[in-house]
Amino acid sequence: MISNPSRHCTVELQALPSRIGQVRRIVSAQLRYWHLDPLIDRAALGVTELLTNVHLHARPDKTCVVEMELLLDRLTVSVRDRDPRLPVPADVPETGTLSTCGRGLAMVAAMSESWGARPDGESGKVVWFTLPASAAVPERSARPPRRTPREQVVSPFPEVVAVDVHRSSHAPARSAVVG
Repeated sequence: MISNPSRHCTVELQALPSRIGQVRRIVSAQLRYWHLDPLIDRAALGVTELLTNVHLHARPDKTCVVEMELLLDRLTVSVRDRDPRLPVPADVPETGTLSTCGRGLAMVAAMSESWGARPDGESGKVVWFTLPASAAVPERSARPPRRTPREQVVSPFPEVVAVDVHRSSHAPARSAVVG
């Protein structure tokens, strides 16, 4: 019996700017479904950076696979593409302090627990990062909190409302939408 099964999600796509936004929304929805809302921003940022690297650098094509796996207390997000060249993180002094590119892997490293890249077969690679999922799961108490007697006080008499029987009025309209 597996007490804490693996959760897995895979998306195959062309790493084009319009698709990157779609995958970011898929990642967010999947993490909400797994009740890992606190990880959404970091996972979406990380997958955006990795897909942008595929879009900018991968050859011969931009086809890739995004995979998310939740195993025990760790979320692993990986991007597999068909370019065998492993990424090389740029040094900030080399790119310049005002540069607008070359910092994606540094951002992934900064916001993740760990990251890396490995060859995938003869013609491809996998770039991945992990996030601690244990911090995203709220702790649950064995029993609900006790209420104080003041919170439990209920009036023994219902509220009396005067009604004018000569005046015909309808109940006010109410919206089903909160707000």
